[in-house]
Amino acid sequence: MSQKTKRIAMAFFGVIVTGFCVGAFQKANLGADPFTCFVTGIGNIFHSTYSVFYLIVTGLLLVGVFFVEKHYIGIATIINLFFTGVAADFMRNVLDGLFPEPTMIARVIMMLFGILGSCFAASVYFTADLGVSAYDAVSLIAAYKYKLMAFRICRICTDLICVTVGFVFHVTIGVGTVITALFMGPVIQWFNTNVSEPFLYGKAGKP
Repeated sequence: MSQKTKRIAMAFFGVIVTGFCVGAFQKANLGADPFTCFVTGIGNIFHSTYSVFYLIVTGLLLVGVFFVEKHYIGIATIINLFFTGVAADFMRNVLDGLFPEPTMIARVIMMLFGILGSCFAASVYFTADLGVSAYDAVSLIAAYKYKLMAFRICRICTDLICVTVGFVFHVTIGVGTVITALFMGPVIQWFNTNVSEPFLYGKAGKP
């Protein structure tokens, strides 16, 4: 498989899996990832749905990213903008049908899938370098353009801001939120080094 084909496949895979993980977080109801908390909180203000405000909030962030570092905007960014919310709603509907009243064990499994799946998916489409979501671009720009801190620390900071906003606007903060806010950045970095970059570049690693 050529590197270009790998990049395209990784971008599509990463974006769709991200949406599925959001749906799993929502169904588990043990605390969603930080950006989902943020979007849900903003949606609560206007009494609207997640998918509608995901498009609005991400679109606004995308404008900022375009003017600061448009390198991070690509095909994966556009797919993320229009399909992450749809994939999340789809996964939520599937899980509602399969598990109308999930047990605590089932909810914990869904939460773990959401956490690890989100980290893996983000790593995959970061490494594909065909664009990332507008929210993901914020911590990448802070880390690699402005060199404020290491990526994992920048990600923790942006995640904590999102959790705070969600909490203020009455979003349920649970164990899943805390875990993703504190550990998502480091876990993404681990996947980058040990899975995504070796897959794309081979054993020699990133050039």
